[in-house]
Amino acid sequence: MSEVERFLSRKEEEEIILAIREAERDTSGEIRVHIENGLGMDAMERAKVLFHELRMDNTRNSNGVLIYIAVHDHQFAICGDKGICEVVPENFWDSTRDQIQKHFAKKAFKEGIIAGVLSAGKEMHTHFPWNSRDSNELTNEISKG
Repeated sequence: MSEVERFLSRKEEEEIILAIREAERDTSGEIRVHIENGLGMDAMERAKVLFHELRMDNTRNSNGVLIYIAVHDHQFAICGDKGICEVVPENFWDSTRDQIQKHFAKKAFKEGIIAGVLSAGKEMHTHFPWNSRDSNELTNEISKG
């Protein structure tokens, strides 16, 4: 079994997917989580590549957020599309990163991911509230590489 497969149990993955659904319930924004071993490159640079590969830059309001985790490289990054980056407070990404990092330092990976997802969802609701024309544009499933 690979590091990626051992990183979260199926139950933990299901709890994260539920958190994504909860976070997206009140916003038109889209949140995804991607887990892979890592490629020995900067986590943010890899997240930007995956953001495009996962078609997260194709949302109607440019308001997708990707939480990328490189298990083997012990890195993670939070990548937001231009629509969300233009409106969130300057320290938003840092505070979300710090919430995730606090849990990861204790090896509470599921809790860290959920904290990041819910933080992103709360901020996205402020700037991109849900309306009746919204639809879930991207899957809530955790992708793996």
